[in-house]
Amino acid sequence: MEIVTVPCLSDNYAYLVKGPEGVCLIDAPEAAPIIAALEARGWGLDTLLITHRHHDHVEGVAALRGKYGCTVLGPAAEADKLPPLDTAVEGGAALTVSGLRLEVIAVPGHTLGHVAFYMPEAEAVFTADSLMALGCGRVFEGTPDMMWDSLSRLAALPPQTMVYSGHEYTASNARFALTIEPGNEALKLRADAIAKARAEGQPTAACMLSEELATNPFLRPDSPEIRDLLGMEGASAAEVFTEIRARKDRF
Repeated sequence: MEIVTVPCLSDNYAYLVKGPEGVCLIDAPEAAPIIAALEARGWGLDTLLITHRHHDHVEGVAALRGKYGCTVLGPAAEADKLPPLDTAVEGGAALTVSGLRLEVIAVPGHTLGHVAFYMPEAEAVFTADSLMALGCGRVFEGTPDMMWDSLSRLAALPPQTMVYSGHEYTASNARFALTIEPGNEALKLRADAIAKARAEGQPTAACMLSEELATNPFLRPDSPEIRDLLGMEGASAAEVFTEIRARKDRF
């Protein structure tokens, strides 16, 4: 199994996954760089998985379907807002794609129908604009409580799972995270590593879940330092998350 990160548009990522029985793609922000990545490896494209309806995740679908004849799979809850789907899925669905077991996780909040794709044997989850490296997506259609529930589902995956998110927002997310938990030594080290990687032009939107749990403030509302800084010692985790999200919206 091989995962290839494909930079698209100004800050999006698509992900190619080569399994034992073919190649699938998670999201299609634009066709040209994805086609180039496939052709450089001599790969075809069998299945295209869509996480949610926003244009910067689906603009390349028609061109890729036209070129490769790939099957297009996406969330049933957004089927009327997506390019035509061959397979519409809901949270809890389990299927096999490219010879790899795939579990669909409902992660509403950013959009109401947003899903994540978890490949347990590959120890990988593709989260797009739900859980992001050192952050989470803006709550456009759902509620903060809904987003917190979605992040909690992702946080419960095995800690060795690699999280592949949809945008190169990590440096900005790190700067914000340090305003929320400035004493977190693991976060400081990660922020330095991110700055170095970005200076070298390396992508930073993929990270092991265990590192997210240790450094991402949106997954850490029970941190005593965060609660003390926000003055929310007796609040629920969802309430602390809501305040962190509101502060990030203003950051």
